[in-house]
Amino acid sequence: MVSDKKRIRLIVNGDDFGLSSDVNRAIIRAHREGILTSASLMVTGNACDGAIQLARENPDLGIGIHLVLVCGKSILKPSEIIGLVNQRFEFESRAVRAGIRYYFGKSIHQFLRQEINSQFAEFRLSGLLLDHVNGHLHFHLHPTIFDILKRDFKAWNIRAMRLTRDPLLTNLRLSAGRYFYRISRAAIFSRLSGRAVAAMDRRGIAHTDRVFGLLQDGRITEKYLLNLLDNLWPGTFEIYCHPDEDEHLHELEALCSPRVKAKIEELGIELIRYQDLVKPRPARTREAAQT
Repeated sequence: MVSDKKRIRLIVNGDDFGLSSDVNRAIIRAHREGILTSASLMVTGNACDGAIQLARENPDLGIGIHLVLVCGKSILKPSEIIGLVNQRFEFESRAVRAGIRYYFGKSIHQFLRQEINSQFAEFRLSGLLLDHVNGHLHFHLHPTIFDILKRDFKAWNIRAMRLTRDPLLTNLRLSAGRYFYRISRAAIFSRLSGRAVAAMDRRGIAHTDRVFGLLQDGRITEKYLLNLLDNLWPGTFEIYCHPDEDEHLHELEALCSPRVKAKIEELGIELIRYQDLVKPRPARTREAAQT
């Protein structure tokens, strides 16, 4: 048996579950035939109902919530969250502009909390176990959004969350090009994750040591995965991707690659879900319950 200090544990996650039927099919195929262990559900996605049904048929797939607060649609009506969405229920499509408004627009913070609460409530209606929490375009780490989540970790039963820290030096060794994009993204999310990690640790919110996918956005290939697996060190990691049957077909093929599966077995990497990182809560004694 490999000791914990030498063990490599890996979560492989598919984002945007529920966005469309082809995304749903790709995620389920990557889970059944490949290395995918979890998926993040967009409760406002056009194919959310189909994703929930598929999740029920595949109970070993960890299902988290993929909060949508930018580049997507809301649960609540425009009249209920004034200033957040247009009349088509659409959030701001420009992430930087949305980020600035959410930070400085104090008057809309209450509406953000209402929408987040509604998305969690919609997830609960599915009856699925909440495996983890993250956000579309990683907006769960936006200071305003994270502070809302932090206040309600217990109410929403949040026990694991993506801490988006993609090691820049590792990525630079494995891939070329788009240097400004990768360096700037690494700097931004290193700062945002650094702000969040202490609060998460104090509250016992599980997270991985590092997350891969941010700097390789849309470019997860078989070659990249094989090289990355060879360069992992003992610890717990997440690789996230966006498999579908169209634009990101290459990511689906990489996840189902026999060579990738063989490499994981060769290296003794343990495939897990976020819920496997969560420590059981201590049982309440009768005396504690009476105090």
